[in-house]
Amino acid sequence: MALDYRKCAEEIVSHIGGRENVAQAAHCATRLRLVIKDNGKIDKAALENVDGVKGMFENNGQLQLIIGTGTVNKVYDEFLAVTGMTAATKDDVKAAAAAQAPAWKRALKSVGDVFVPILPAIVASGLMMGVVEALGKAIPSFASTDWYAFLDMVANTAFAFLPVIVAISAARVFGGNVFLAAVIGLMMVHGGLLNGWNVANAEAIHKFFNIPVDGVDPYLITDWSNITAPSVPTWNLFGNIHIGDYILGSISRNGYQGHVIPVMIAIWIMCKIEKFLHKHVPEMIDLFVVPITTVFVTALATFVVIGPVFSTLENWVLKGAEWLVQFPPGAMIMGALYPATVVMGLHHMYNVIEAGMLSSVGLNTWMPIASAANFAQFGACLAVGIKCKQGKLKTVAVPSSMSAALGITEPAIFGVNFRFMKPFIFGMIGGAVGAGFGAITKIGATAYGVTGIPGYLTINNAGIYTILLLISGGIAFLLTMIFWKEDVPDASKAEDKKESVSDTEKDETKSEAKEDSHGTEVTAKAAIRCSAGEIGCPTAGKLIPYTEISDPTFASGALGEGVGIEPEEGVVYAPMDGEISSVADSKHAIGITGAEDMELLIHVGVDTVEMKGDGFQTFVSEGDQVKKGQKLMTFDRQKIKEAGHPDTVVVLLTNSDDYENVVYGDNI
Repeated sequence: MALDYRKCAEEIVSHIGGRENVAQAAHCATRLRLVIKDNGKIDKAALENVDGVKGMFENNGQLQLIIGTGTVNKVYDEFLAVTGMTAATKDDVKAAAAAQAPAWKRALKSVGDVFVPILPAIVASGLMMGVVEALGKAIPSFASTDWYAFLDMVANTAFAFLPVIVAISAARVFGGNVFLAAVIGLMMVHGGLLNGWNVANAEAIHKFFNIPVDGVDPYLITDWSNITAPSVPTWNLFGNIHIGDYILGSISRNGYQGHVIPVMIAIWIMCKIEKFLHKHVPEMIDLFVVPITTVFVTALATFVVIGPVFSTLENWVLKGAEWLVQFPPGAMIMGALYPATVVMGLHHMYNVIEAGMLSSVGLNTWMPIASAANFAQFGACLAVGIKCKQGKLKTVAVPSSMSAALGITEPAIFGVNFRFMKPFIFGMIGGAVGAGFGAITKIGATAYGVTGIPGYLTINNAGIYTILLLISGGIAFLLTMIFWKEDVPDASKAEDKKESVSDTEKDETKSEAKEDSHGTEVTAKAAIRCSAGEIGCPTAGKLIPYTEISDPTFASGALGEGVGIEPEEGVVYAPMDGEISSVADSKHAIGITGAEDMELLIHVGVDTVEMKGDGFQTFVSEGDQVKKGQKLMTFDRQKIKEAGHPDTVVVLLTNSDDYENVVYGDNI
């Protein structure tokens, strides 16, 4: 008996709380995707019994009802008619689902979205900075060589210009012009501003602004140990208009090296301004008005408002830290809070505390607190790297933890711990306990600027310091191993999500399948794996990341993520069971829809559409059911080469963002 599409839609609406409980609705090839306002109003038991609904699950804030290919679109049309809603895309539904998340979760996701793309840069720089710094401390003569100076420059570039990198990534996340964002980022580390790491350095401030010390040229002074750092000079844009202690339009003339949150806030503001102007400025003058207005207003907001707020925060944190570290409970508080100041970009100011301790008592007791905090983040990050099953996450977490062990925690914090929050909190706990131990034992350092493993070069008791690192790192490691759980869909649940297929359909598929022993052998090697299943290699050859494909569209990920294959032969096999969704007229590309709505594109060569089918032969048509290992196409590698095109076989999961735990190529 044919399904009554109208009745199916009406029953679905009634069991999800009615039209007023639906924020957005769309469908894919097999599923009805709904964003629900109040999940408490859903009658799940009744939904599962609706005629036409083969299964249901919740994923990424969406209620997904499995209805089936060829049926879901008809039920969806009736759903729109019943509810009076307008059609939406899968992207619309994803955006609506994200908007339903709590504000803190959206903010946390934004931080992750900004930092994940730039992780390779900061992980590499963090590791290299730790190694170079350790070598300089261990071999003092090396620190004065040209090699040291060169390596130091290479290592710290990413951190010296971190605001620029963060600004570009943030603009992509918030939907702004990346080049305008780069200008804002560069502005925040401009050479006309004092380096942000020197805001408490008396020598740097006096020399940078050429401020005499009691009438003496700062360049003639050799001993700065007893000279207090003056306030950084300001630009007062509107004169001396006071509002309490605040001077209206006052800009402290220091940069934002090492800062993260101020940069993200600035770019978020920039994107809001730019979008507003694009909507309201006539197109005729848009090119002239929007960029200059956006940059100018954002610069004012950044330096006049965001800057003073964070300068005040810095002063509060400094005074509080100086008072707290005098007794063990206070040291524990600072050991816990230290990573939070790293997130805000305020941690470099602690150098003034360390310098003050060294000049007054000759011992830096702040260093063990910072080391405990940093090594705890190392322990938490390492636990994530060991415990996680996702290949991509593991390749980030392990090297990031090594960087944290050397005292550079930004890769571990932003790339892993803060992104998942629980490891970050466990790191704070480990840091607190380790810092308390350090305060009780009263160990200290004879210099400042190094923590973690390089701290052995300056600490006054290596044995106690070892125990401190073991306590802080060990507690964070154990807590993360025990209580942190990776969000990996259970295999049995993933299996439950698959659409049911009748025995008749299975028999038909089996009879249509054309097994090829060579094809089966090739496709046994996985090219892509995700929560929905595994996709094999459609042809034998060397796997390369999709980002290395010699076509900017494929390499950008705009058509989905996947791999490229440098082929060894001119045959393409089905890398999974599924249905042929498309065959290009020029025969160089084939689309396949597989289990759980996986949408795969196999594209032979780059720009081979220009060959108009010459050298290509296909063995399937749109709508055909295929089995893994079945021959789909042959192509003439020599003809492709003679036509001047790369013969790379591009394999993309075009809806890769629909799935959890997607890994590619050699990461599997």
